[in-house]
Amino acid sequence: MPLSEQEQRLLDEMERHLMHNDADVVSAPRDGRTLSYRNIVYGTVLVLVGLGALIVGVSIPLVVVGVIGFIAMLSGVVLAVTPTRAALRVVEEPGRPTKAKAPSSSSFMDRMNDRWDRRQDDR
Repeated sequence: MPLSEQEQRLLDEMERHLMHNDADVVSAPRDGRTLSYRNIVYGTVLVLVGLGALIVGVSIPLVVVGVIGFIAMLSGVVLAVTPTRAALRVVEEPGRPTKAKAPSSSSFMDRMNDRWDRRQDDR
């Protein structure tokens, strides 16, 4: 169902307001550090294993197993939230500024921002 004129004007106004006020957030340069899904999965698995070891260590009187479980959980959280260096290679032509292309595994918001930028450049 298409938007009414009033809804379309309101949507356009909201977009302009967002781009005006939050343009620095949208266009903030990235330093190439991203979260790795592989690290998030491995970290989550390590947290679950550590939680299991912690529960076993508490249920039976082995403090060492509980401490090892806690350390495993802490390591899993650190692994999951530590950003990795993304290896982005940009080939630049002399005298012509180039825009870095996002890798094919870019996030949904990155793809939407790229589409928005292309639409704005066409106007």
